[in-house]
Amino acid sequence: MSISLLKRGLELLNEDLKGVTKGQKRKSTKKVSVMDQISTNKQGVRKQIRRLQAHNTTRKNKATVKNKQIKDALEEYRKKQKKSHLDSNLQYFLGSSYKMQESCSKKIVQQNTGRQSRHQTEKPVKKQEKKQSIFTEAEFQKFQEEYFSKL
Repeated sequence: MSISLLKRGLELLNEDLKGVTKGQKRKSTKKVSVMDQISTNKQGVRKQIRRLQAHNTTRKNKATVKNKQIKDALEEYRKKQKKSHLDSNLQYFLGSSYKMQESCSKKIVQQNTGRQSRHQTEKPVKKQEKKQSIFTEAEFQKFQEEYFSKL
């Protein structure tokens, strides 16, 4: 709340506490309507209504600098800066008394590893055994001689 509102509230409270004597009248808080302020002439009524309504709104919307404190630019900058909550979060989690079962934690780690191709572990390559031929070297030589000799 602004200081002017507080002062006004305290003044009204003091008036209530003291009590109003019979000779004094309270200030009327009743607002005078726009129609009561308009003259009795028939011409220019709309113009007067617009002027009075605009006049009332400008009074209410005026911003005053009275009783305002000048704010320090550095303080405002520091207030708007994001704060790191890392230390407090670490203390909270380290201070927690709940411990998860190892089987559950292993399942979670296993499910989350290997989701991307770069995280895949390389599988060992199986060594292929040399296939042994059914035929011997002598049989190949014999086949070669028979085949090429006919040509």
